[in-house]
Amino acid sequence: MSVLTPSSGPRRKSAPKPRRRAVRVAAAAAALAVAFLLGVAFARTLDERPEQGPRVTTVRTLPPVPAQDGTRTVTVTVTSP
Repeated sequence: MSVLTPSSGPRRKSAPKPRRRAVRVAAAAAALAVAFLLGVAFARTLDERPEQGPRVTTVRTLPPVPAQDGTRTVTVTVTSP
């Protein structure tokens, strides 16, 4: 192969056409705008939630349950797959 003979190997891709680049830039800008607007909508939704009332804690003491007599025995067998 000489220096003047064209190679039959893979050719390099040419630079993207200006129109394709403009479409990519426009699509990226539109995606960013949609993401921004979704963020604003989510933030407004969080701000417009109804206010919650005061929290109330209830303390209750349960009486002890009487123990069962030991006359009944139950065996549980578990097999793992």
